[in-house]
Amino acid sequence: MSAKHPVISITGSSGAGTTSVKRIFELIFRREEIKAAFIEGDAFHRYDREAMKKKVAEEEKRGNPNYTHFHVEANELETLQEIFEEYGRTGTGRTRTYVHDAEEEKLYGNPPGTFTAWREFEPSDLLFYEGLHGCVVTEKINLAKYADLKIGVVPVINLEWIQKIHRDRATRGYSTEAVMDVILRRMPDYTRYIVPQFSQTNINFQRVPIVDTSNPFIARWIPTPDESMLVIRFANPRGIDFPYLLSMIHDSFMSRANSIVVPGNKLDLAMQLILTPLIMQLIERKRRTS
Repeated sequence: MSAKHPVISITGSSGAGTTSVKRIFELIFRREEIKAAFIEGDAFHRYDREAMKKKVAEEEKRGNPNYTHFHVEANELETLQEIFEEYGRTGTGRTRTYVHDAEEEKLYGNPPGTFTAWREFEPSDLLFYEGLHGCVVTEKINLAKYADLKIGVVPVINLEWIQKIHRDRATRGYSTEAVMDVILRRMPDYTRYIVPQFSQTNINFQRVPIVDTSNPFIARWIPTPDESMLVIRFANPRGIDFPYLLSMIHDSFMSRANSIVVPGNKLDLAMQLILTPLIMQLIERKRRTS
């Protein structure tokens, strides 16, 4: 953790909605005139798309049908930790971009499934990570140790699958069957590496649908915000002004001493009310140490 160069880490599974949460952070940064350096977790995959296919095939021949991007060894997490540590110490570092599709190819000039060249961060007030492994702790690495504010985005698993299926079909051209295969192959690493991170986070935002999602593989629509509730859990509720939040967010209530439940369509409002003071505390602490 660093007072002078804070690091914010948003972590969640594929299809969890971390990109949507990132947009809310960007809105707060613009409003408060905070300059952030951004890291996407996909930039730290160990292999490009073609190399990953070969690696998966090799692992299958060895009797491991579950090698996926969720596995820590499929990612350059040692490099990511070095960058977290370097940024916290000096405010400098580097990143790159994994190009997903033709739209991003137009933006970056690299073919889909490849990485851009590494680039140095421009001067910034804080570092913002969004991806799969922002709070991973293993025998070799401890990314949670270097993050000053850790946020988990954790829809209930059926909703997560529905969101992933719809995203991958619409934006990446995959069939439902192909997405199902990926979900099943990822499950061992999901339970081993993704889920434990949500015990490391400061705050978890968990969206819970209030419509039937019993069979996520045939769902025709993603449940809307109006068809869901949001459970917000604070690891340390001390200092959180729950009466203020309850008064500002209509129809919200507390389910436990460290948890507040709000209507799903109030996600934007709830995140801004909760996160803006926490971000500004990091910035104020930074200014006092400069």
